[in-house]
Amino acid sequence: MRITDMTAVLLAEAIREGKTTAVEATEAMLERIADKDKELNCYVTVDKEGALKQAKQVQEKIEKGELTGSLAGVPVAIKDNLCTEGLLTTCASRILHNFVPAYTAEAVVNLQKAGAVILGKTNMDEFAMGSTTETSAYGVTRNPHNIEHVPGGSSGGSAAAVAAGECFYALGSDTGGSIRQPASYCGAVGMKPTYGTVSRYGLIAYGSSLDQIGPLTKDVRDCATVLEVIASHDDKDSTSLVRQDTDFTKALVEDVRGMRIGIPNDYLGEGLDEEVKTAILQAARVLEEQGAVVERFDLSLVEYAIPAYYTIAAAEASSNLERFDGIKYGYRAEEYTGLHHMYKKSRSEGFGEEVKRRIMLGSFVLSSGYYDAYYLKALRVKALIKKAFDEAFAKYDMILGPVAPTTAPRLGESLADPIKMYLGDIYTIAVNLAGLPGISVPCGQDSKGLPIGMQLIGDCFQEKKLLQAAYTYEQISSRVSDL
Repeated sequence: MRITDMTAVLLAEAIREGKTTAVEATEAMLERIADKDKELNCYVTVDKEGALKQAKQVQEKIEKGELTGSLAGVPVAIKDNLCTEGLLTTCASRILHNFVPAYTAEAVVNLQKAGAVILGKTNMDEFAMGSTTETSAYGVTRNPHNIEHVPGGSSGGSAAAVAAGECFYALGSDTGGSIRQPASYCGAVGMKPTYGTVSRYGLIAYGSSLDQIGPLTKDVRDCATVLEVIASHDDKDSTSLVRQDTDFTKALVEDVRGMRIGIPNDYLGEGLDEEVKTAILQAARVLEEQGAVVERFDLSLVEYAIPAYYTIAAAEASSNLERFDGIKYGYRAEEYTGLHHMYKKSRSEGFGEEVKRRIMLGSFVLSSGYYDAYYLKALRVKALIKKAFDEAFAKYDMILGPVAPTTAPRLGESLADPIKMYLGDIYTIAVNLAGLPGISVPCGQDSKGLPIGMQLIGDCFQEKKLLQAAYTYEQISSRVSDL
């Protein structure tokens, strides 16, 4: 097996056993990026010199026995909205084209402590606002399975890099499905943990009450391993949780007997592509054949999730992006007359169309006279959605459904109709509104050869159940495909 084809866990094992080194793995990955990324554009920044320097330092610690963990020496890609000290962090926006942070995001620090080697920063929708990685100021990322199609978003660069073998695993952020949806489109495993499980310190905020960092990996074992490393309590993040159950790799057991799995009828109705529906129902049958109890049920309020999400997310975005004014850091217009003109021109030139659209929407719903009518009403709907999930989890261990209504659309299709792009998030955004964990696992391909992802949603703090079910499905599927 070539080094670049290995999973993160297998590579770490090979490095520990002396079969290869962190330096060899990093060199192999940098060669792969140089060969593939001109076509795919997964990365905004590749830190070749820094990665090789890190790899040498990590390898020395491994040989001395100072680093023995399950990710030691393994190269990783980081989404470009996670701050990295001394390394350009742009959020794929012109307004941060020259921003080099003085600190590192806590999730990335945890990886560094475990011996990870940072390859660079991956492309994304600008400020994580989009579902296709087409709103980036640094050009579109292409789907490795078919370069005429999008990789999904906003963590499309991370998902495409994993799928193309341009990294062994990656970090993304998920505000309304931005890890799970690109994982589904690219045939990777992607997990959004319970809100507060992973510190948001150093994540450049889009929607603070919705954002959560998570892994994009080649398989479920890698997913559990990475999540175990990045999950931690952090005093620097007021929403960070203290958890004692973050030994996620213990959930990698092939057994779903007695698990109660609910499939919402609302997720299988109008708008869902027939090939996606067939693949999801077939995946459900696989779990049922292994002893899970699978039932259909009605999950209310699904139709209200999209308007509630975009009202809340846009409101929080308009507040969070207020800091990018051309004064403290980032882009500043070259010619202006007076302070207010400088603000206006810098922001107009620095932000892209989709970001400006969401800032305008957020400013509107927070404005006097509309705050009660829109923003407060959306918060009430958010509470009702959480209540609907609570009722569902009183009956079921998890919910199974599609990640997206279709497989990856062609480049340009979604940007032409922003409302259609927003509607594509219908199966993922409620998870963020309710603060729940969710995972996307590959479950087939459509007639064009594009991947289809199955989504498993759990109650708060139930990542282990999701990982166990996902691992069981993955193991059975891999054995079937080997026959």
